[in-house]
Amino acid sequence: MSQKLICMTEKELARHNVMENLITGQINGTDAAKQMALSVRQTKRLKARFIQKGAPGLIHGNRGRESNRKLSDCLVERAKKHLKERYYDFGPTFASEKLSQNHKITINKETLRIVMSEMGLWRIKSRKNPKHKHFWRPRKENFGEMEQFDGSYHQWFGQEESCLLLAIDDATGKITYGEFKEHESVKEVFGFWLGYLQTNGLPLSIYLDKFSTYKINHKNAVDNSEMLTQFQRAMNQTGVKLIVAHSPQAKGRIERMFETLQDRLVKELRLANITTIGQANNFLQKYTPQFNNKFAVVPAKRANLHKELSQTIKEKLPQIFSVQNERRVNNDYTIMFKKRFFQLDDAQSTSVYKKDAVIVEEHLNGEIKINVKGHYLNYWELPARPKKQININLPVITTRKPTGWKPPLDHPWRRPFILNPERYQISSRVKKIA
Repeated sequence: MSQKLICMTEKELARHNVMENLITGQINGTDAAKQMALSVRQTKRLKARFIQKGAPGLIHGNRGRESNRKLSDCLVERAKKHLKERYYDFGPTFASEKLSQNHKITINKETLRIVMSEMGLWRIKSRKNPKHKHFWRPRKENFGEMEQFDGSYHQWFGQEESCLLLAIDDATGKITYGEFKEHESVKEVFGFWLGYLQTNGLPLSIYLDKFSTYKINHKNAVDNSEMLTQFQRAMNQTGVKLIVAHSPQAKGRIERMFETLQDRLVKELRLANITTIGQANNFLQKYTPQFNNKFAVVPAKRANLHKELSQTIKEKLPQIFSVQNERRVNNDYTIMFKKRFFQLDDAQSTSVYKKDAVIVEEHLNGEIKINVKGHYLNYWELPARPKKQININLPVITTRKPTGWKPPLDHPWRRPFILNPERYQISSRVKKIA
């Protein structure tokens, strides 16, 4: 006679021993409930099933059955179709959101992870124990207390690489301002922060890296505090404190933000058929509130520490966020700047002397202004370089080649140079004897 094989877990085997002791009277129901960590009522139910069915009565009734929450095959096939066609490069979490949002297919991200792994669209990574553990710096308490700022070069849309300039609030993790630019130059960064200040106001501090646009990294700049970049000079004029990070991990929140955006925002731009920077900036303005609602955190305090722009700062913003260089006034009251010559007018609002130091300002709108002692000078641009005046009148310019002929001592041309006549007579006699 064949015997039926029963598979039981260690937990169920332990309950089997407890039930045998309970039935034989070695322990009572209260003690049995304590040993199995169950209630007395549940212990009575297990006892009744054990008496009726024996050891199989201790096994859970749903073992071997399909789950009531199992997804239908039709739903899974629909999800696989959309994954192949549109979301082939999405992660499981993002793909789960898009399936629910755009196609009304609700699948848990972990279930979808298994489905995508079977389809070859996702590779499940094994966990690794990090050798060096980094502890996060506590967030700032208030909104506007610190802004983490950086630029990320990436193929955000199309085939060409562009730069996303981004500022996130340290206390909340919100994207406070973002803009796509061609590169991370001084003028592009100035345009970014001009828009930021007009939108949010002045933050207390900005946390950024050592990129050459933001900090002079020459060794002599350590002891010379006057060696400032254009960005440092502008922020000093606005009163915003700059904090320089010595490693990417120090400003890890914005680095992690770029990783998330390079995964999510790139796919959103592709689905929206974005191909130009203008389209991308318009899309980013609509996308930012949705992103903040999903990923932003609640700050420790509710205060907003952004300072409002005073009327004086508002008027000076075009001057502050301009590229400024020092030049000298030439003797003819012209100023040379980038191979261009500017002639100063006779009538000025202040006195200007030769060799005076002036500040040439390149504004973001392309306008050039010349500033001296807080006054803008009147000028016009010369079409060509001014010619120098030559005071020496040359009598003649000859191109004859020297023949090497020298006049003799008694030549009339040399008589005015004879200082001793007696010597001349002696030399003449010697010449005749010879």
